[in-house]
Amino acid sequence: MAVEAIAGLAEERVDHRFKGLPPDADGLTVGELAAQRRNLFTDGFTTPVLALSAERLEHNLKLMETYAARHGLAFAPHGKTSMAPQLFHRQIQHGAWGITLAVPHQVRVARAFGVRRVFLANELVDAAALRWLSAELDADPTFRFVCYVDSVRGVELMDAALTGAGASRPVDVVVELAAGEGARTGVRTETECAAVADAVAGARTLRLAGVAGYEGEVPAADPERVRAYLRRLVTLAAGFDKEGRFAGAGLDEIVVSAGGSAWFDAVADVFADIPELSAPVLKLLRSGAYVSHDDGHYRELTPFNRVPEEGALEPAFRLWTQVVSRPSAEQAFVNAGKRDAAYDLHLPFAQVVRRDGAERPATGIEVTALSDQHAWLRTGADTDLEVGDWVGLGLSHPCTSFDKWPLIPLVQADGTVVDYIRTYF
Repeated sequence: MAVEAIAGLAEERVDHRFKGLPPDADGLTVGELAAQRRNLFTDGFTTPVLALSAERLEHNLKLMETYAARHGLAFAPHGKTSMAPQLFHRQIQHGAWGITLAVPHQVRVARAFGVRRVFLANELVDAAALRWLSAELDADPTFRFVCYVDSVRGVELMDAALTGAGASRPVDVVVELAAGEGARTGVRTETECAAVADAVAGARTLRLAGVAGYEGEVPAADPERVRAYLRRLVTLAAGFDKEGRFAGAGLDEIVVSAGGSAWFDAVADVFADIPELSAPVLKLLRSGAYVSHDDGHYRELTPFNRVPEEGALEPAFRLWTQVVSRPSAEQAFVNAGKRDAAYDLHLPFAQVVRRDGAERPATGIEVTALSDQHAWLRTGADTDLEVGDWVGLGLSHPCTSFDKWPLIPLVQADGTVVDYIRTYF
């Protein structure tokens, strides 16, 4: 990655754009503020403020690096979870092959910070984006880009745009096999997959590099259905290879890719049985939510629950809020709501109460609803909670946590803020 671009993030000035940061830090650079190693609780941060645990982040990075290596998987974590170039850099330092993204804007961010390998888990048919991509590929022979195709029409649109742009390097594409009827994107049948592959073969500007899919969209997903879908994906790759669809393309490797954050154990199991093909196979796992993990959705679904001997991810986010109203013994309100907390899958979870420097479990406190800037708390009649107390909330689904906070303090267990993570949504 472009180390200079990452280092340049430290030169950005702190001001009113960034929620939760100390008002008296205005005008400092991010690097200058980080060097002060302020304490999140005593050195001027305002509530609400989202904190990312430095220790838990590092634990999660190491765990997935070890997991991928143990199972012979290349790893391209889904960067749309965080859209944080500093975390992209950390993931690549921890062995990631590259970064998976979803839309052209995200690819531009990754390239601005020097990411050299991008897997776009989407079909790319935007002509302006394809012109930019063509120029990027032509200008940098070290840039590796792979994206989905899931229709003959999409192939035609890509080829027309790239031809119009005068592309000299073909774009590598993988046929996306849908996870079943009623799933999200992807080709529904193997016969249609062959038709899409035929269209790619007839397009001068594209090169068939493999097959891919997303097992998280399997309808009524369970271990058997997920593995059945993944076996279909492997069979499709082997069939394409037997038919010579990868021959003559100059491929160094054939891409077979899957892997969200809920079923990567199934991916590891099924991909272990990929047969020998005419070129080495890049078994590409794309799980992304592991970086921060969470206290709800993925904590319940993580494969590490099913295979505990592999280790355990740790929730790394905590949203610190403050009690601003205590209208009754059964009710309280804190000053963070939909603008601050992920709520698309679960409400936040009250975890700890902090008063006068001491923390205790948030026993008897439940988040029952969110307004724009308030969380509604239900409390027991004897719950010790006062206006001014800080309440730490756990969050569900990190994909909608990062996007609400453009600059996130990276905090050690003792409250020391050691860095600030910049996001680009």
